[in-house]
Amino acid sequence: MATDPPVTQQIGRSPLEKQKSIAALQISDTDDCFVYNEHGNRIPFRGLYQDKKAIVIFVRHFLCYTCKEYVEDLAKIPKSFLTEADVRLIVIGQSSHRHIEAFCSLTRYPHEIYVDPEKHIYKKLGMKREETFMQSGAQSPHVKSSMLSGSVKSMWRAITSPVFDFQGDPQQQGGSFILGPGKLFCAFNKCNF
Repeated sequence: MATDPPVTQQIGRSPLEKQKSIAALQISDTDDCFVYNEHGNRIPFRGLYQDKKAIVIFVRHFLCYTCKEYVEDLAKIPKSFLTEADVRLIVIGQSSHRHIEAFCSLTRYPHEIYVDPEKHIYKKLGMKREETFMQSGAQSPHVKSSMLSGSVKSMWRAITSPVFDFQGDPQQQGGSFILGPGKLFCAFNKCNF
């Protein structure tokens, strides 16, 4: 008996929506922006990449199951590999800094993580708010849960969290950027993690 392939849905933008082109993105637009560490200390965003290249992953929110599972895979990258490549791996969320420690514990993420609670950097780098669902031919190897089980797990984490909130805007989209001293090398600001 033949089985039908699983139906997967990709979260993405409406094809009609205009997006800032990568060429139009200016990393200098974020010079006045700050991120916050797990202690609530304010750090200039440009300080994360002004001395060496950085791979910066902006996640949708800390309760997003696809973000959680993606960051779990990022946690498997050895620090020695990053040191040898002379690159920083940084995750940025858009919740309160109070959620960083719990998210790192949950995902076992040992690398740098910050938050942009006002979403200034998200906006300036062209990451949009709102989501649409598109059919996708293949599911990401980073996402292990189905939409139903992942959503239920996320809701359970929200309910049992010491601070009951969404841990970020559920409609905010994420993105990945490779940044270096004064330069934007590569941008994927249509990502759903």
